[in-house]
Amino acid sequence: MHSNDTHANLNNIARKVTAVKEVRAKKPNSLLLDAGDVFSGTLYFNEFKGQADLAFMNLMGYDVMTFGNHEFDLGSTPEGHQALVDFIKGAKFPFVSSNVDFSRDAKFTGLFTDLISSDPKNGKIYNGIIKEINGEKVGIFGLTTGETKDISSPGSVAFENYIEEANKAVKAFEDKGVNKIIALTHIGYDDNPAYDNDLTLAKSVEGIDVIVGGHSHTQLDKPTVVNKNTTGQAKAPTVIVQAYQYNDYLGTLDVTFDPKGVVVNHNGALLKVADYTEDAQAVELLKPYKAKVEEVSKKEIGAEALVALESPRTGGDNTKPSVRKNETPLGNVITDGMLEKARKYNKDVIMALQNGGGIRAGIDQGPITVGEVITVLPFGNTLATMEVTGKELKEAFEVSVGQYPAENGGFLHVSGAKVEFDSSKAKGQRIVKISYKDKHGNYVDIKDNETYTIATNAFTAKGGDGFDVFKKAYEEGRVTDLGLSDWENLAEQLKSLGKVDPKTEGRIVDVANSQVPDKTIPELDFSGTAGKSKVYEGNVTVDIKNISLLENAVVKGNLIITGTVKDELSFKNVQVEGNLDLSKTDTTKVNFDGITVKGETIL
Repeated sequence: MHSNDTHANLNNIARKVTAVKEVRAKKPNSLLLDAGDVFSGTLYFNEFKGQADLAFMNLMGYDVMTFGNHEFDLGSTPEGHQALVDFIKGAKFPFVSSNVDFSRDAKFTGLFTDLISSDPKNGKIYNGIIKEINGEKVGIFGLTTGETKDISSPGSVAFENYIEEANKAVKAFEDKGVNKIIALTHIGYDDNPAYDNDLTLAKSVEGIDVIVGGHSHTQLDKPTVVNKNTTGQAKAPTVIVQAYQYNDYLGTLDVTFDPKGVVVNHNGALLKVADYTEDAQAVELLKPYKAKVEEVSKKEIGAEALVALESPRTGGDNTKPSVRKNETPLGNVITDGMLEKARKYNKDVIMALQNGGGIRAGIDQGPITVGEVITVLPFGNTLATMEVTGKELKEAFEVSVGQYPAENGGFLHVSGAKVEFDSSKAKGQRIVKISYKDKHGNYVDIKDNETYTIATNAFTAKGGDGFDVFKKAYEEGRVTDLGLSDWENLAEQLKSLGKVDPKTEGRIVDVANSQVPDKTIPELDFSGTAGKSKVYEGNVTVDIKNISLLENAVVKGNLIITGTVKDELSFKNVQVEGNLDLSKTDTTKVNFDGITVKGETIL
């Protein structure tokens, strides 16, 4: 049995306990493994720092866990990794970690050993452990993504090459006569290969029979089998499994080996936790935690969202909007609050930046609660100011939009400034112009050689999400951490607004499709014929009054629809390479079947 990326989601935990008990009743020798990222995500973590989750992991009898990147989120707090140390010490199971070096952080002294153990102790970290299942020895080792240094706050905890450490672990097991080997990984199923991922691991390292993965939140309804190496030659099969996220599923995998320890058969499935009844013991165990969380969560902050403030994701479809690639109303209100707060400490701050990957949820329409605000910004970041040159700022925004239209956790939302970029240009050459609003309300272009003061969260200021240019500024002493909680800043900003209804304002604009002057086309002239579509090179505005069908047209910019739809507006063979903007008309009467939009659909 296996889980990953549970992120302090305990609402379904009593059902998960039942699922585990039912599997164990049928197969009492089953292992129960966790592939990391128990930390960060909900009020259960903010209030209990992993102890609530640990109570249930101990109850379910986990056999072993490896570390996810979010286990290191609190490294930049005054307490450092104390919560992680307390979590490890309280665990009634061991941890495995082959490529994480804890030696430079004194808090972990006495907790870890770089050895393979056949007699592992609870609350300790090992390179790998050996378990005996049905009379057979099974080796388990752990890996954590090297990207942790960019996307979390590990401090002095270091990360070693995962391929090299995996090869060492496999050899150590084989030297002890163990030929059934499980890699418990938090490196992502198909994540950025420049760092690490399970598919590359399976192809690169001989001797791994099973990879139980995490980090990419992948829902592998059926296991993946890798039976070829990096050169395409046949190899012994490696079975890869991953169980999505948030305790939504309990992963299961049965494996049959031949006498030489080679996988000859397997059967894996994800058990939907919501389908199980709640375990009575778990319900009682959850009660005090749940009561505290509900008490805090329901407390209203004194502000009302007039509309839902969404935190959209693409789900892999890059034509859809995302908090990780597009300006959003929520991103705007967050950065507005950061800018206002930072200016109280330093009047020279010209703009504020928030990484989209740090915005983890939206806010529902209606009264806004503490719980909602914390869930939006759950990582306990603090506000920081930074001195950077215009050239450095442009370099940072090149990172921000470098993966567009793909999602990027380092996409920067902004307040006090406007950013224009051209997605048709090569990565690193996309920024067209950055301007900031001066004290008179006028926008002034950033100059390469001038130095500016900006505000962002401490995670980004220290170089998180791959912002090496910010990391350099931090190392040179150009960052001041104001120590102010990001979610508390947001709550204060929302409360100051009272009635919250932010908009997108063109703060971050892709000019790729707007180089040609806009055109307003009479509605009767817009459509082409079935044999010959009309092609428009730039942005096009059509005022709908008397017709209900637009057809046979290609718009190589944005298509803006204005006016009042009488009955229904339909499309037939219309392609829009930019955005479809329907914000100025009644979208309830629009049929989208006949239109293809490569950009965003703005309602």
